[in-house]
Amino acid sequence: MEFERSLVGEIREAIEVGPPLLQIVVGPRQVGKTTVALTLAKNLGWPHVFEAADFSPPPGPEWIETQWLRARKLPTRPAMLVLDEVQKVSGWSETVKRLWDEEKRRPDPISVVLLGSSSLHLHRGMTESLAGRFLLHRCMHWCFPECATAFGWDLDRWIYFGGYPGAAPFVRKEEIWARYISDSLIETAISRDVLQLHTVTKPALLRSLFGLAATHPSQILSWNKMLGQLLDAGNTTTLAHYTDLLETAFLLSGLPLFSAGTPRKRAGSPKFILWNNALVSAFCGFRFTDARNDGAWWGRLVENAVGAYLLNQLPRESYTVSYWRDGVNEVDFVIARGRKVWGIEVKSGRPGKTGGLAAFRARYPEATVLIIGSGGIPLEEFFARPATDWF
Repeated sequence: MEFERSLVGEIREAIEVGPPLLQIVVGPRQVGKTTVALTLAKNLGWPHVFEAADFSPPPGPEWIETQWLRARKLPTRPAMLVLDEVQKVSGWSETVKRLWDEEKRRPDPISVVLLGSSSLHLHRGMTESLAGRFLLHRCMHWCFPECATAFGWDLDRWIYFGGYPGAAPFVRKEEIWARYISDSLIETAISRDVLQLHTVTKPALLRSLFGLAATHPSQILSWNKMLGQLLDAGNTTTLAHYTDLLETAFLLSGLPLFSAGTPRKRAGSPKFILWNNALVSAFCGFRFTDARNDGAWWGRLVENAVGAYLLNQLPRESYTVSYWRDGVNEVDFVIARGRKVWGIEVKSGRPGKTGGLAAFRARYPEATVLIIGSGGIPLEEFFARPATDWF
């Protein structure tokens, strides 16, 4: 069926109602950013120029100037320019700033939509050169209601297969699906959004780190333990840096330990969360039925799905996501927004002990504690609402 993400309407309203601004859309690969932009142009009925900078070697700023000129030459107004993977262009933000400032002085300015899949490069360019000139939109991994509507999936299927729309046709042929995720999504993101944009002296180590995280979803691993499992690992600083690089491509995060109201980066062992459960299931070797019947593994998938949902849904400018542990007591996730704190325990089977929540509440009496899953907010109910509704 034809499915339209709500982001299309959000950007359209920003263009039609708001002041003239650059519309910048950031998010992972293969979640529909291009489709959103082209659907927007179709719904508006505007002529448009669409080009992508996703080739090697990356183009220079003259590429942006050329596409901008093409859009200005479109015969009717209003018109739109859409540039994909714009962060690949050297000096992109300075060029866009100059052209946009010129555009606003023209009697018939075009609308400009910029797309990108590397959060670090986009944010750096936006904050350094484009302050006050853009509106940021997040196009993240597909949530459960979207997959239920678009593909007819139930909750278990979404928890296992994640939410990449391009992979949905292959779910009945799981070996092909896993190859598609590994080759077309994971390797492309690592090669183009990490290795091509950053200096990585040990690319094999970076890939091995991703594989280790993908086979240990929602688990806390000490940096020293990882040094023992990864060949040529170097030191913990290198591993921490590579984890950060993988996060810029929306692949995985190493959640920090929560302490005294502030997540402490590097102070404790990271808790690995993959941003889409497809990244786990393509690596794990379990078929869907086997994964569902293995209680321990399914619990890991459910917990990772909750963590991924929090990372995808909660804007980093306002929220932090971490975990808490003190001796044998542990809380799966801690959400902080200003002075407000929530401790979260995820239960995928029968209701069990919640000693971690009690200890967390004793340490932080002003915190709100929640159980998600068995004995608490049902998983389907939790995933059905935007995370900002809960926090």
